[in-house]
Amino acid sequence: MSKAEKSLYHRKLWEMKVKFIGDSKIDKFKISLVSKSRMSLWMIRAITILLLWSCFVHLVAVGGMWGPRLLKGWPSCFTSHHDFSMSAQEMTSLPMKIALPPKRIYQNNGYLMVSCNGGLNQMRAAICDMVTIARYMNVTLIVPELDKTSFWNDPSEFKDIFDVDHFITSLRDEVRILKELPPRLKRRVELGVYHTMPPVSWSNMSYYQDQILPLLKKHKVLHLNKTDTRLANNELPVDVQKLRCRVNFNGLRFTPKIEELGRRVVKILREKGPFLVLHLRYEMDMLAFSGCSHGCNRYEEEELTRMRYAYPWWKEKVINSELKRKEGLCPLTPEETALTLSALGIDRNVQIYIAAGEIYGGKRRLKALTDVFPNVVRKETLLDSSDLSFCKNHSSQMAALDYLISLESDIFVPTYYGNMAKVVEGHRRFLGFKKTIELNRKFLVNLIDEYYEGLLSWEVFSTTVKAFHATRMGGPKKRLVIPNKPKEEDYFYANPYECLQLLHENDNGNSLDETK
Repeated sequence: MSKAEKSLYHRKLWEMKVKFIGDSKIDKFKISLVSKSRMSLWMIRAITILLLWSCFVHLVAVGGMWGPRLLKGWPSCFTSHHDFSMSAQEMTSLPMKIALPPKRIYQNNGYLMVSCNGGLNQMRAAICDMVTIARYMNVTLIVPELDKTSFWNDPSEFKDIFDVDHFITSLRDEVRILKELPPRLKRRVELGVYHTMPPVSWSNMSYYQDQILPLLKKHKVLHLNKTDTRLANNELPVDVQKLRCRVNFNGLRFTPKIEELGRRVVKILREKGPFLVLHLRYEMDMLAFSGCSHGCNRYEEEELTRMRYAYPWWKEKVINSELKRKEGLCPLTPEETALTLSALGIDRNVQIYIAAGEIYGGKRRLKALTDVFPNVVRKETLLDSSDLSFCKNHSSQMAALDYLISLESDIFVPTYYGNMAKVVEGHRRFLGFKKTIELNRKFLVNLIDEYYEGLLSWEVFSTTVKAFHATRMGGPKKRLVIPNKPKEEDYFYANPYECLQLLHENDNGNSLDETK
């Protein structure tokens, strides 16, 4: 049978089948096959996309939470410049953009307004607390108002320092945050029809559930006019502590302008090698407030006293400066700082970036430090004045820049254990226990006096300083808990060890429980 005959035969056979089945049934059969095929293909694609998206979101979440330690390389302290990898030289502390979490749906119990008080880092910790409190009361938080009436008189708004859109969206799976009250409630507030109060310091969650939440439900809008240390350090649920960390390390991001400037400063410093950040808290406001005048002349002592009496909310007026210094309650002077860094064995040629405002006494007092460590720099010496023009006379924005650079330094050394020292220390712990030297001022000033009096040789002095601080380098440890004395125990934000679950072993293999 030829090919033409075969073709004709198959054609006639098909026509017979068509007539047998019926034209209409064939059409339905074909459509059914096509529709089922398309449906199956669509279902396979949809399921595949959902699975891939779920995996991606989980990986991003894990990377965002633990990335700083597990996914990134960190330079060791004071290794040579050529040993640093490119990734270590970048601003790895600055969070990356991540997929937005889904909104949390809950019955809103009211609107919480908060007015933060204090400097940048005191307000930063307070914001973390207020977000956490709002979440566990199931209320809507209005973007916090920053302090504009403190000593620094900084007019900056939240949006001038922090990325407000990121703040709102990155936490939306926990709490609803609005930039302002809805119009109807906003008019009520403008008319003064709302409740305002300071919450009790160092409170636990039951205080907010039992005493603050009923007020919110009653008044619909509640204004907390004090926010510093209004949540306890300890004896809180782990989920509460972890949310405080999430807000601090992921939710609070500085504005792009501040972060970009921070990257520039770090790049300039890294080009010349490792660097140490010195938080030299020897500023006029600190000295006047604390009454510390060691090393000052008579005119300076009188000036500091006048300033202390000029601020009525600084309650302590008559202060014995030398007694306070002996108790370790004063910031180290530039002279004491230079001696301490030398005793610790810090290379005299290392770059020292001073993270602080104007040093009281200026170049005259800084000379003791620069004579020993000639490579002392500040943001004002590394950048043009035009680069800093946007944050001129805005101390909180300047402090934000110092905060970023402090996170990136090879060593961080605060000369006073204030809010910046504590919050930066805790953040550096989260970034992989980066080296932070926790100076014991009471121990140091008494030892320094003995050295100046000729009772100790340099060798003995240096060896003693090194030995005492060998275990005070920002490594893993549990917080010191002192019941009913929250001011004397370790501050949560200085050592948020509940958030370091994957970082529980130090270089020697010791767990948090083992390291004291």
